[in-house]
Amino acid sequence: MSEPEDGRREPGSGRVARSVEEFVSQLRAFTDRARGLAGSAVPFSLPRLPSPPGALSAAQLRAIDQAVRGQRQQIAAMIAQLQAFDEQLAVFERILDPLVEWSATWARLEESVADLVRGPVDGPDPKS
Repeated sequence: MSEPEDGRREPGSGRVARSVEEFVSQLRAFTDRARGLAGSAVPFSLPRLPSPPGALSAAQLRAIDQAVRGQRQQIAAMIAQLQAFDEQLAVFERILDPLVEWSATWARLEESVADLVRGPVDGPDPKS
């Protein structure tokens, strides 16, 4: 198994490779024993297993690992942006609350002044 380019080993990477190699070798031994027990009475052929390190090379696994880490970093950046946006909206909301109240108060004042200026809405006085 090759070392990463910067010379440091990731913890547990050797154990995983050994586990895969051990599993493949145990599976090969099992298939060889099964063939031996079956003898020539039952002719069948089992597919040959790939030689270690299995289906993925160390470079492929490293590429997958880097892709997953990159995606998680992108998600963390998006979360940070969303939190900042939420904080901005909270500030905007706190600014809007008094403006909404002031606007409602101003609308009531305009309505009451307009009522005083217009006078009664019933129409002209029939006696005049």
